[in-house]
Parts: sequence; C-alpha cells; structure tokens
Amino acid sequence: QVQLVESGGGLVQAGGSLRLSCAASGGTFSSYTMGWFRQNPGKQREFVATVTWTGGRRDYSDSVKGRFTISRDVATNTVYLQMNSLKPEDTAVYYCAARPYGLARSADYNYWGQGTQVTVSS
Repeated sequence: QVQLVESGGGLVQAGGSLRLSCAASGGTFSSYTMGWFRQNPGKQREFVATVTWTGGRRDYSDSVKGRFTISRDVATNTVYLQMNSLKPEDTAVYYCAARPYGLARSADYNYWGQGTQVTVSS
C-alpha cells in the first residue's frame, strides 16, 4: 500500500521560504506522477505543482509559477516543494499526492498524504 508522509510546513513571514517534503513508500514509483495540492477550509483542493517520477516533466499553477519548484529524489523516494517569495494567499494545508499515470492538474490522484499546514503572515 502506497503511503505518503508530508513534512516541512510551518509559519513564515511574507517573502520567506519553506521546503515541503513528501516521503513515499510501499510502491514502485518509476511510472508514477507526484503532485502537490493545497486547500483552505470551505474551498476546493487546488492544484499547485506536479512532476513525473522518471522523466522530470513538470507543471505548475499560474499562481505559483516562478516562485515554487517541485523536484524528486529517486534514491530516497522523496518529493520536494521549494516555496520562495511566499505570500499570505499561499496559506493552506498542503497535500502530497501520487498517481500511476501521467501529469494531471485535476485531483484525480490515487494516493494522498495527511497534509501539512503552511501559514504565511503579512
């Protein structure tokens, strides 16, 4: 059973940086796509970024493009989300997700982590 465990969230001032990590286990990820989503109470889960496990193809939402970078370490089965120039509107619970298919911006992912809170103060 695939398990995803996020870490690295916290409180940061606007303009600061955080790096989220997602440790993946329980599967063979060579054909997987990994994604990061975020969600605030009462709102739909929002796509942030996605990367293919082997090809390194990436996609970002317009709201984070140029500020966030998604990457993966195949040796440790870890996916990262480097977040720079953070804004108060980036505040949300961030979720790591995995799917055994190609890139997708929709929330059509098979596996999800428990989420990690990111709070950006103004």
